[in-house]
Amino acid sequence: MRFIDRRLFELGVFDRLSFDRLAFDRQAVDRRAFDRSLRSSLAGLVVLAGCSAPSPPAPPSSPSSPTPSSRSPSASPGAESVARPGIPPVAPQPGVPAEAARLPPPGAVRSWAQVREQAAQRIVAANPALTYTGAVPEPLLAIPVLEIELHGDGSVRKIEVLRQPGQARDTVSIAIEAVHRAAPFGDVSRLPKPWRFTETFLFDDARRFKPRTLDR
Repeated sequence: MRFIDRRLFELGVFDRLSFDRLAFDRQAVDRRAFDRSLRSSLAGLVVLAGCSAPSPPAPPSSPSSPTPSSRSPSASPGAESVARPGIPPVAPQPGVPAEAARLPPPGAVRSWAQVREQAAQRIVAANPALTYTGAVPEPLLAIPVLEIELHGDGSVRKIEVLRQPGQARDTVSIAIEAVHRAAPFGDVSRLPKPWRFTETFLFDDARRFKPRTLDR
């Protein structure tokens, strides 16, 4: 633009005063345009600065109070038995002891008669739920007979069934287990061999027995 004005002045279109005034006007116009451009640039920088400024941190949220559980606290192990649905409790069988009675050590024996007497007494003492001591009922349910062979210290070595009952054959195993719970029966190492004796078991209808040795 200034080049065109200079050529017009040289060609005599403008006089000196008109040229200077035109140059001055153009400088004013250029300054105003520069000012507007500068203000626009500053405004843009302010906007950019505002956009890039970090946002203030959010206020910390208050901790929520724990919601009480609808379930009751679990009990400590062993404090309470837990019922298992669908599984009924196992009831003890009638006439069967949960645990054999603890017996003192057997006394010294000098004859096989004493061995049989002490063995019968210990069998009754070791099986209180399976025995009776009163009168023998008539008729009896079963009468198994066992031969009990011992070691020298009075412990059971072997048991043989000498008589099987005609009914209630399970009374044989009841009698055998009762003998094992009652052993030992005293030191028989000084007695003559064979180290064995027999015992007859008198069972009533409730499957309780009485050793015949004690039936006097």
